[in-house]
Amino acid sequence: MDLSNRTVLIVGGTSGIGRELARRFAAAGSTVAVGGRSPKALSELAGEGFGTFAIDVTDGVSVTRARDAVLAQYPGLDTVVTMSGVMLLEDLRDPAHFEAARTTIDTNLVGTIRVVDAFTPHLIERGAGTFITVTSGIAFLPFPPMPTYAASKAAVHAYSEALRAQLDGTGVHVVELVPPAVATAGQEKVNPHALPLDDFATEVTQLLAQDPTPDEILVEQVLMHRWAERDGTYADLVAQRAKALAMLPGRQG
Repeated sequence: MDLSNRTVLIVGGTSGIGRELARRFAAAGSTVAVGGRSPKALSELAGEGFGTFAIDVTDGVSVTRARDAVLAQYPGLDTVVTMSGVMLLEDLRDPAHFEAARTTIDTNLVGTIRVVDAFTPHLIERGAGTFITVTSGIAFLPFPPMPTYAASKAAVHAYSEALRAQLDGTGVHVVELVPPAVATAGQEKVNPHALPLDDFATEVTQLLAQDPTPDEILVEQVLMHRWAERDGTYADLVAQRAKALAMLPGRQG
């Protein structure tokens, strides 16, 4: 992927990984727009020179409205990154967790589908373009305190595989970005092993620039998650990660 000459929309790019990727694409020479829900963050990004669009991926009308506004301003759009997501703790012994589960699925999985559906006709009509979906190492190695987050990201992985197969021959490529724990959004406070954001973004841009671009963007630190089953480490790693269940409010004391 030539990062120097793209027209990119990053949905969910108002903070963390998305915001840093927006800056990396722009620094490489691409035209970048960002979509998200935070008016404050969008205003800050507009001040940096990015195109900005209000979008709520849990609202189909919002996604359609944003799509129309983006394509009116950027008719040459060729890259759509969809990375809106929430990470919520859930205690499955407490039926009240269901609301967190529903929110997670609607944002992480259904939100991804809404964005992809909105821009698929445009990219197919162009005959060239790229979707970048965002999953997680947790899609391949569950983190028990966040069960629906893990399930939603595993689902986005499967959906990305199917989308790639269905778009084969259209000129539209599907790339899956699989982050490990990255030191953003408070991750650095709970996980001392979280990968620094700058290091992560540098490795990601290097992988994206490979020819051909890999179907899955796997930084070094996520390989242990991605290949745990193949390597025979899956059961031990899940058991180790299950110790974190002690952080759930209902399990303390």
